[in-house]
Amino acid sequence: MLAVVAATDALFADPNIARDATWRAGGAGAGIPVRVISRRPDQVVGFGDSRAILPTMLIDVRRSEVSEPGSGDTVEIDGEVFEIIATPTIDSLQLVWTCEVAPPA
Repeated sequence: MLAVVAATDALFADPNIARDATWRAGGAGAGIPVRVISRRPDQVVGFGDSRAILPTMLIDVRRSEVSEPGSGDTVEIDGEVFEIIATPTIDSLQLVWTCEVAPPA
C-alpha cells in the first residue's frame, strides 16, 4: 500500500499533471491550498434515437488534502472558479476523490 500512496503523491507533485488550487468548503472562506488533476472527457448522452456529446470536467483531489468534498464546494484553479455539481466518488483504495465540476451559475 505504501508504494501506491507514494505513486499517487508523485503524480500530484508532477507539475505536468497536477496544478495548485484553492479548495473552499461550501464555496466560502479563504480556502485551503491543494493539488488537483483536471480532466475534460466528453460524455455521450442518448436522446431517443439521437446522441449528444457533452463536455464535462472532472477534478481529482487527494483524500489526504480534502477529507469530504461535497456538492457546493468550489475549487479555484489559475483564477477560474469551479463548483462541485455532483456527489464525489472515491477510488477503491480511498486515496483520491473524483469530483464533477462546472463554472458556478
